[in-house]
Amino acid sequence: MKYEVVNINKVGDRRILIIYTGGTFGMVLDESGSLAPFDFGQVVERIPELMSLSIQLAAISFPTPIDSSNITSDDWKNLCNIIADNYEQYDGFVILHGTDTMAYTASMLSFMLEGLNKPVILTGAQMPIGSVRSDARENLITALEIASMVEDGIPIVSEVCIYFNFILLRGNRSQKIRSSQFAAFESENYPYLAEAGISIEFNHSVLRPYQKNSSLKVNSDINPNITILKIFPGITESAVRGTIFASNLDGLILESFGSGNTMKSEWFLNCLREAVEAGLIVLNVSQCLGGEVMQGRYETSKKLNEIGVLSGGDITTEAAATKLMLLLGSEKDRKVLKQKLSSPMNGEMDE
Repeated sequence: MKYEVVNINKVGDRRILIIYTGGTFGMVLDESGSLAPFDFGQVVERIPELMSLSIQLAAISFPTPIDSSNITSDDWKNLCNIIADNYEQYDGFVILHGTDTMAYTASMLSFMLEGLNKPVILTGAQMPIGSVRSDARENLITALEIASMVEDGIPIVSEVCIYFNFILLRGNRSQKIRSSQFAAFESENYPYLAEAGISIEFNHSVLRPYQKNSSLKVNSDINPNITILKIFPGITESAVRGTIFASNLDGLILESFGSGNTMKSEWFLNCLREAVEAGLIVLNVSQCLGGEVMQGRYETSKKLNEIGVLSGGDITTEAAATKLMLLLGSEKDRKVLKQKLSSPMNGEMDE
C-alpha cells in the first residue's frame, strides 16, 4: 500500500506516528449535511491542542478511509507493514480505527507483531470529530500522551492496547460491549492497564514487561477459513451441520454456554466428533462476558474433552478468532498448533 507521511508537530523528544484508517473519528458534515471523511492532513485544524503537546507527531492515512466493518486481513497486513517500515524512526504508534472491529484488529496485531517493544495504541470515537460533543479529541490526545510516556528511558507501555473513554486496555483482552455510550470497551477478564484522570495512573503490575533485546518480526501468514458457531437452546442439526461442514473450513470457534457447556444431544456431539476426526480445529470459548471455559467441570463439557475440542479458557471471541486464523496460517505442525492455541501467546488468556 502506498502512503505519505505528513509531519504535524516537530517539537519534543519523543516521536509518535498516527495511522488513520477511517471510522467515525474522522467524519465531518459536508455541504449537504451528510457525514463524510475529512482530509486527515488537516487534523490540526480540528484538534489544535495537538500543537501544544511536546511530542513530534507525524501521520499516515489509508488512501481510502474504510469503515471498520469492512476490515480485512489485507488491512491488518498493511497496518503491520506500516509499523514495520517506520519502526526505527518512531517511539510509538497510535492507530485511529472504527470501533466496531477495533478489538479484532487489536487482537490480531498483538499476534502479528512478534517482538514488539514499543506502544501500539488503537483509539477512535463514538461521535465524529465534527460533533461538538465528540469524544475524539480526548481519546486521541491521551492515547498520544500514553504512547510517548517513558520511565527510566524505556516506554511504560510496550504492547498493543486500546485507549478509550479514560481507560487503557490490553488489546487482545478487549471487547466492544456498548454502541450508544462513550464507554464502548471493557476488559472483563483482565485489569485496566491505566486510567486517565487529572493524571494518568498506570497499573504497572499488569503491563507487559519491556523486552529490551527483542526485534520486531511481522507474522503475516493468515488463514481466514474459520467461522464462529454460537449455540442456543433449540439450535437444529441442519444449522450446525451447515456451519461445521462448510467447504474449506479449517477452524471453528464454538461459543458455548457458561463455563464451556453445550447440549448433550447425541447428534450434536456426533457432529463435533466427525468434524474433529476430519481435521477441523475446534476451540471452545464462553458466550459470557467475563466467562471462562473449564472443560470437564460438567458432564457436557467433559464429552468435549473426549472428542478433542480445545479449551479456550478465558480468551475473548475476538482474540480466539484472530489467534486461530494466524496459527492456521503459520503453524504447520498440528500438535504444536493445538498446544499454542490452548496456551497464552501474548497475554490473551490466563495460564
